[in-house]
Amino acid sequence: MVDEKRLISKITWKLMPFLGILYLIAYIDRQNVSFAKLQMVGALGLSEYAYGLGASLFFIGYFLFEVPSNLFLDRLGARVWFARILVSWGLVTIGLAFTQNAAMFYILRFLLGVCEAGFFPGVLYLLTLWFPSAYRGRMVGLFMIFSAIANAVGAPLGGALLDLDGLYGFAGWEWVFLATGIPAVIAGIVTFFYLPGRPENASFLSSEEKAWLERRLASENAGMDEHASDGFKALVDPRVLLMALCYIAFPLSAYGLSYWLPTIVKAFGVSNTVNGFLNVIPWLLVAVSLYAVPTMADKAQSKTPYIVIPAFIGAACLLLSALIPNHTLQFAFLCIAAAGIFAPQPVFWSLPSRFLKGAGAAAGLAAINSVGNLGGFVAQNVVPWIKDESGSTIAPMFFLAACLAAGALLVFFVTRQLSSREAAAAPSRI
Repeated sequence: MVDEKRLISKITWKLMPFLGILYLIAYIDRQNVSFAKLQMVGALGLSEYAYGLGASLFFIGYFLFEVPSNLFLDRLGARVWFARILVSWGLVTIGLAFTQNAAMFYILRFLLGVCEAGFFPGVLYLLTLWFPSAYRGRMVGLFMIFSAIANAVGAPLGGALLDLDGLYGFAGWEWVFLATGIPAVIAGIVTFFYLPGRPENASFLSSEEKAWLERRLASENAGMDEHASDGFKALVDPRVLLMALCYIAFPLSAYGLSYWLPTIVKAFGVSNTVNGFLNVIPWLLVAVSLYAVPTMADKAQSKTPYIVIPAFIGAACLLLSALIPNHTLQFAFLCIAAAGIFAPQPVFWSLPSRFLKGAGAAAGLAAINSVGNLGGFVAQNVVPWIKDESGSTIAPMFFLAACLAAGALLVFFVTRQLSSREAAAAPSRI
């Protein structure tokens, strides 16, 4: 007799810490550009807008190669494909340290998106192979906690690396890229030897545990449409398209805030190192919320409130941060806003896997994430443009607040529509 709790715990400890560390490295590599900006803009002679454009090209490469990457993952397995992703993006990050001009910066940021494409949705797909649906929200939450840790670690690290300016002939912004790219290459090599692919090939599971997990997942997938496992049909599934439209607001507000927060704090008149340590605070709050909100949502029949309510709280705090001139209160509201932006996302990601499986899940999750991450492209162009036009570092928060509130309303509408569509077949879990 298989002990379900013991089995899930065994899988969790085998996969989640390792995947989380990989995501930590990925997120630091993604966000290092926000600290490098503090010196790199002057070094390359760029405007805030021009730098934002270059930084945002990451998302174009990510968008174009996300779905193909996840389909390759389905065919080649997580061990091989994740290793390729990590090594390639680490090498490109190292290359950014040797940027000589704007054109080179634009090319390398685009290539970084190409190389990293497929990692986040690849992990989401991997979780559908290893965990029954009742556990996925919590697992995505645990996984995403490492993004908060990455921001908490990356913030003081970025500030400290900037202060190494001139050491061994490298500028501070060059140290930012060197010190964050090398760990990705090392992690890619480790991934190839450590990460298991599918449960049926896992040496750490007994044959009884493998059989139980296979039966459980098969029973959950049995009621899905046949094309739910078709990678290409999933791309035109109206539910996938609606989910992608809903998701845009979350990366837009998340990247807009995390990319711009060091600039806002710098305007308070603090040093690079103090800036880094202050930026730890919001991400500690994000880490707590990423555990608490998905855990509560997994126990609830309706998931919608656990997406919509935190998002509205986040939007309200972004608005208040732009309206209240006191720096301490501004920072406090931005900390709460960060939690409101990130906490709903694991709950959101528990929804698509309920109507997608197999290659359909690989393609559908990648499509939702790739379209949604175009919000990052928008944020990293619009936010510095608003600053350049207004002359205020806090004014872009009006834009982020409006986008997040609109996204919350859209999630409420779409999940209600999905519930109505599925009500005839089974009680809704959305």
